Amino acid sequence: MTKNLDKDGFCSIVDNYQLFYIDLWGVIHNGINLHKEAINVLKEITKKGKEYILLTNAPRPNDVVKSFLEKMGMEKEIRDHVFTSGQASLNYLKKNLSTKKFFHVGPPRDFDLFNDFAKMKSDKIDDGEYILCTGLFEKFDKDLNYYKDLFEKNLDKEMVCTNPDLIVDRGDKRELCAGSVAMVFEKMGGKVVYFGKPYPEVYNLSINNKGKKILSVGDNLNTDIKGANLLNYDSLIISNGIHKNEIKEKGIEATAKSYETICNYIQSELKW
Repeated sequence: MTKNLDKDGFCSIVDNYQLFYIDLWGVIHNGINLHKEAINVLKEITKKGKEYILLTNAPRPNDVVKSFLEKMGMEKEIRDHVFTSGQASLNYLKKNLSTKKFFHVGPPRDFDLFNDFAKMKSDKIDDGEYILCTGLFEKFDKDLNYYKDLFEKNLDKEMVCTNPDLIVDRGDKRELCAGSVAMVFEKMGGKVVYFGKPYPEVYNLSINNKGKKILSVGDNLNTDIKGANLLNYDSLIISNGIHKNEIKEKGIEATAKSYETICNYIQSELKW
């Protein structure tokens, strides 16, 4: 049974855990503004002497995301806790693929991810030895059918997906993410290597989590909560996020079950 924390607050469970993985986009900010109540929770966690990581499926290196957060007004001591799926993917790319030609699927703002091996970028998908997917092209950010035609003759190549999210809310606007493109490729028979939640690497690379009692906080059942379930962490779903309408209509138990997940706690927003 999922326990609702809206009355008792996050403070009622904080002492049960040593480490918190907290989703950045969706819990701490909405792509435009920081959530003040959530920022306060992070400060209270620190006062308690607990550890937290702001884990995000952002297809960019840590420093790039930290700079973005600085512009949003996030204090340095908070943004220093950020770890991205892009950073996790860089380990794999530099170790295995940095000398191979690749075709990039995604917007120019993601070019920071491959600055160190940008000379290997190919302008034609046929010339690439693998596909690096960070998002959707700006011209085709709503048309997944475009990618079916693009990939049709290149399904023998490996795709590296640096953001497994299917969708994200930027303020009141819903956008498709790299995971939606990777799903198209996978359904056509292509092989995809994913980095980010719910896959273990991003959790294990971000901090030493051995032997610690952990709670994962997020608004996405497919990534935040599924990742917690796979790694046997407890989980808290923020209901005023990606699944807001589903949870309102069906309740958390039925909604979580439909995604084959289990949530220990629910809270409308992260609030102390």
